[in-house]
Amino acid sequence: MSQVIPGAEPLTAEGGSTGVLVLHGFTGNPQSMRPLAQAFVDAGYSVEQPLLRGHGTAVEDMLDTTWDDWSADAEAAYQSLASRTESVVVAGLSMGGSLTLWLATKHPEIAGIICVNPATQVAPEVRDFVAGMVAAGDIVMTGIGSDVADPNSPESAYADTPLQPLLSMFDAAIHTQAALPSVKCPLLLFTSPQDHVVPPTDSDYLAEIYGGPVERVSCERSYHVATLDYDKEMIIDRSMKFIRTVSPQ
Repeated sequence: MSQVIPGAEPLTAEGGSTGVLVLHGFTGNPQSMRPLAQAFVDAGYSVEQPLLRGHGTAVEDMLDTTWDDWSADAEAAYQSLASRTESVVVAGLSMGGSLTLWLATKHPEIAGIICVNPATQVAPEVRDFVAGMVAAGDIVMTGIGSDVADPNSPESAYADTPLQPLLSMFDAAIHTQAALPSVKCPLLLFTSPQDHVVPPTDSDYLAEIYGGPVERVSCERSYHVATLDYDKEMIIDRSMKFIRTVSPQ
């Protein structure tokens, strides 16, 4: 495996009886969620922020990974956190939001979830387009990372998007969708109207079918990676209030 990109290292912090699991997005790494994760640490929470397999090094390391790998990493991090805390909140960006929703379908004991521009569905024509590229022998396409309005806050994501792993994420979304109406824990949902990676309609769809209470917040000044963008302090503030509501320390 290649060397970890500076700033992309995983984070583990021991704190209080409430744990927060923080999950990054597809081709990204913990750097994209670090301001939020660090805020949780500073507030005294126990925090796990894993580096998902194939991420945070070189794109070549990601080519043979799939949703099964990343969901296994998320599950392992959740189990580690749950074993040493009394309650757990899960927060995720983009595919990290998809993993957050997947965990919530598996663990009804989760106190609450926070999703930032989560990927929840895929248009058939998009999947067909990617599948066609794979069938033609393509391995990667131009990257989707660093969709940030603030020029002084770039994301250290891969420059390329691996196609076969992307297909695995698309297919996993279908299975997660079916279980979302049965999830009952509170959801704090951040959506950027100007998202150039995941359509805001993914959030609309989630809010419509989700089985538990949904609190929606619009990130008007940010693009996809809102956790690094102009609204990051607002996201931190609203997330802190949410956690105090669903899991008082």
